[in-house]
Amino acid sequence: MADILPYRLLDSGNCRKLEQAGPYRIIRPALNAFWKPTLPQKEWDNIDAEFHRESTGGGIWNWKKKHADEWKISWGGLTLLSRPTNFGHLGFFAEQAGNWDWLRDCVKQIPGTPKTLNLFAYSGGATLAMAEAGAEATHLDSSKGIIEWAKRNQSLNPATANRIRWICDDAMKFAAREQRRGTKYNGIVLDPPSFGRGAQGQVWKIESGLEKLLLDCRAILDLSKPHFLLLSCHSPGFSPVSLARCLTAVFPEDAEYIQPKEMLIPDGNGKFLPAGICAALFRPKN
Repeated sequence: MADILPYRLLDSGNCRKLEQAGPYRIIRPALNAFWKPTLPQKEWDNIDAEFHRESTGGGIWNWKKKHADEWKISWGGLTLLSRPTNFGHLGFFAEQAGNWDWLRDCVKQIPGTPKTLNLFAYSGGATLAMAEAGAEATHLDSSKGIIEWAKRNQSLNPATANRIRWICDDAMKFAAREQRRGTKYNGIVLDPPSFGRGAQGQVWKIESGLEKLLLDCRAILDLSKPHFLLLSCHSPGFSPVSLARCLTAVFPEDAEYIQPKEMLIPDGNGKFLPAGICAALFRPKN
């Protein structure tokens, strides 16, 4: 693979975003970019590929030239393996970079070696950030292929070596088992999907399942010591304030430490593209 190049959001508008994804300039959908682009049309025409979303949920990449199957990219203080997927993803979510910095700060403020858990962990950006800051991180995802991707990402970030435990499992089942074992964590990260179906056909819907999931997280979070929880999502109908209220309902004693936030991607024009929501809880002392 070629030299490691950074990710950059170049511009957005007309419900699309123009990105420099390492060596490739691409266009992908950005359904909340209702404004007009800042850059001239010639900049948008000078691309290597565009992803077109289909009504079925997937989509098609239209490449104008030969491209690598995968490449390295730098973003948010990490080196990541990127590749175009059928859903338009590149293997990381740029809007999470601010959360990675927040997690690093939380881990560094907790005495000793914090134990952290990343549920629905995908390719591991949050896991790597926590491990890099000194945590013993547990990375959980239900896809073996995604976990292998995350392991390759770890190999690109040597400061995280020997600090990550890999688990391929259903998040709810794992949290229930950790309760029975009496396992406790100092920090938990979760980015649950809007909808999912388990190996035995069980259906997950965030609207009806989020409270139970947060209660399970509470049961394995060590509330007697400094602790944190980061909840993010991209589900329609939720807002930063609604996520914060969900957290407050489960962690009422920590209400003053809960912050609603919007996840943003900065562009090169001094503007930001909103790309998700989150609520963050960090209680530094008890």
